[in-house]
Amino acid sequence: MSGWGDVWAEGAGGVGDGRGRDRRWRGAGRTAVRVLSVWGVSTLTLLVLAGLLPDFQLQSPGGDSFTRTALTAAWAAGAFGLLTALVWPLVVRAFLLVPALVLGLLVFFLNGSLLLVALWLIPDGRGAADPETAVVVAAVMSAVASATSTALAVRDDEAYRRRLYRQTGRTSPRDPRSVPAPAPGTVFVQLDGVGHEALRRAVADGLMPTVAGWLDAGHRLTPWRTDWSSQTGASQLGILHGTNEDVPAFRWYEKDTGRLMVSNRPASAVELQRRAVRRTGDGGLLSLDGASRGNLFSGGADQVALVLTVAARRGRRNRSRAGYVAYFADPANAVRTAGSLVNEVVRELAQSTRARLRRETPRIRRGGTYPFVRAFATVVERDVVVAAVMGDMLAGRTAVYADLVAYDEVAHHSGPRGRDTDQVLRRLDRSLGLVARVAEHAPRPYRIVLLSDHGQSPGETFAGAYGLTLKDLVRAGCGLPVSRRVGRTRSGAEARDAARDALRSALHRPVETGEETRRELPARPSEPVVLASGNLGLISFPDVPHRMTREEIDRRHPALLRTLAQHPGIGFLLVASAEHGSVVMGRDGVEVPVAELADDGPLAVFGRGAADAVRRTDGFPHVADVMVNSMYDPATGTVHAFEEQIGSHGGLGGEQSRPFLLSPPELSPPVAEGEELVGAEHVHRVLRRWLREGDGPQVPLAPPAAPETAPEAARPAAPGPP
Repeated sequence: MSGWGDVWAEGAGGVGDGRGRDRRWRGAGRTAVRVLSVWGVSTLTLLVLAGLLPDFQLQSPGGDSFTRTALTAAWAAGAFGLLTALVWPLVVRAFLLVPALVLGLLVFFLNGSLLLVALWLIPDGRGAADPETAVVVAAVMSAVASATSTALAVRDDEAYRRRLYRQTGRTSPRDPRSVPAPAPGTVFVQLDGVGHEALRRAVADGLMPTVAGWLDAGHRLTPWRTDWSSQTGASQLGILHGTNEDVPAFRWYEKDTGRLMVSNRPASAVELQRRAVRRTGDGGLLSLDGASRGNLFSGGADQVALVLTVAARRGRRNRSRAGYVAYFADPANAVRTAGSLVNEVVRELAQSTRARLRRETPRIRRGGTYPFVRAFATVVERDVVVAAVMGDMLAGRTAVYADLVAYDEVAHHSGPRGRDTDQVLRRLDRSLGLVARVAEHAPRPYRIVLLSDHGQSPGETFAGAYGLTLKDLVRAGCGLPVSRRVGRTRSGAEARDAARDALRSALHRPVETGEETRRELPARPSEPVVLASGNLGLISFPDVPHRMTREEIDRRHPALLRTLAQHPGIGFLLVASAEHGSVVMGRDGVEVPVAELADDGPLAVFGRGAADAVRRTDGFPHVADVMVNSMYDPATGTVHAFEEQIGSHGGLGGEQSRPFLLSPPELSPPVAEGEELVGAEHVHRVLRRWLREGDGPQVPLAPPAAPETAPEAARPAAPGPP
């Protein structure tokens, strides 16, 4: 509802909430003052708009006195306030299935329609406005009324608390008998893509005063190390569901099903969650009294909003859009968010234009729909998720996990460091401050845990640095045609020359014997499937049902592996081997069996833990035939993404593999002194321990052995794809 209508609701709550006669009278008096004040400001706003807008009239055709015009404005303001208070929530709920961006724009037209109805109710037909003008007037009215009612309620804790309940879709706190007051709840806020060093820099530069205050108060900042697949799909699945087994990348090809899996596609996310639940035999971190907001996966939560696995549902069971309804039920929210959305689109256009005029490097194209995608991620998604978290806290939920994706989206296109991302971090910090402030009004104490799923590593794209994509390089190594554009580039010519040299060398190799090496491959092989996940590339040969060995690939495409391994933009390859099990291939002919792999040799530059991460991925059933990790320069911290991103994550190299965990001092340390926090599954166990420390959901400290079939109650509500 609008801010004007909010006051009517506050009045209804204020009269009945007191514990004594004097308090009830004082509450009624304060409410009456707020009602009259907002009514007066709204009336004045209408008078000003009527004087400024020629198509908006509050007088009869023959003209009226100022007093009569003021009475007409007061009548219109009162009617508009009542309509928005009574009709608006019902109308918005009726549009539950409308896409979020459409709903955000539709509220303006609905708001304008209510104003036209209010003007129609004025006696003697003294109110009139064109439809376009009505939209503008209604938007200004809602914004002014909301600002006025908020300002008047700031010093009244009861009114402020009731307003927060309504803004988050709640009418009252949860029954205190159902939630013991002494037991604290836990809110996990994930800052998507913000690495450990990025957070430290932001705090040191004064960009995040809320986080700085938490650190000063004794919060622990702990870095952790991702798996080889340093991306949200793998990390969040591990954090929320306790396992990210067999998630080799953000996107990958599965030979046994012929399916292309993409972590942020609803059908793929549902299948990944189903597999995780079956593997662990447990519903997830949020199975009991939990809420999942803005995530890829539900974590087993009953309360969900903007959750991808639930978005795959059809029909009445899809409650993921409920967060939109709760938020946009207040047209003032729609006005505020829409204004911020337009501002963000303009900001992106200005920033991209400035980068182009200054010829900043590295740089990628940022046109098309990207300005609107960025605005949705940094404004709409942020506002709706934060409002949903506020509602969960005011409802007294035990565990809440929310993902804010703003930084990650901007960093992909603008780079992880600079003015663009600094502004995003400032706004995220303000959102964290709002969550902390709302916690003061919640019916139970809350511990706010801040964490990230991965970081971001900067660097020019592989195509930008070398003039050809990974797919072009693979095709050249396979002797397949590449585009003329690639053939004319220096790197493209070098790739073709390297492929020819490798082919000539391969022709002089002795003929291998043995059953495995003599096996015939298809005479007409299909083209390889080449996929990119940040600076991690995956190559699969779909016509071969099993994982191909290095020997098989060499017989089919003698130049491919050597062409890839020798390219300056590639750090190392992982490929199966009939002789050694699996091997890591680096430059200058370096080959190390995975069983003997250590954090030196071809992986030395990638730092501690790289060998274990590669070894774990090598054991996944759906690992690609060839896994390709780009080069990494430790002096600059740069990598080369195989897709159009100048801030990337997905493989090994730099800050992308070093996210953070920020926890309040009342929680136990994540790990013992001197130990490392390694892998998303380890983070999951830490978060479960913290929930147990607060007498939260009684979940097992360690997941049981994976059963053949999970209990029916532990399975997610969303069915897997057919």
